[in-house]
Amino acid sequence: MASIKEVKNQRNNIDVEGTIKEISEPRTVTTRYGESQVCDAYLVDAEGDRIKLSLWGDDIKKVKNDDKISIKGGYTNTFRNELQLNIPKKSGELKVVG
Repeated sequence: MASIKEVKNQRNNIDVEGTIKEISEPRTVTTRYGESQVCDAYLVDAEGDRIKLSLWGDDIKKVKNDDKISIKGGYTNTFRNELQLNIPKKSGELKVVG
């Protein structure tokens, strides 16, 4: 598992654990694949570092504030000048671990 500090320097195939903080209300967006729900949250690790996490579709319902989660196969991108962690729909995995 990587730390958030390490995640910020990776681009893909990211495995990380942390605690969910500051979940926003889901909003409906139109993508090239059609309409979908998305919300933003922050993933905070044991060292206190944090990264913005984009949650899409069913992943939104899996988590709530203060849940400890594990992400496998994530990737980062920059959106509106902010680095974000994302979970690919087909190859990524989000699990609540505590």
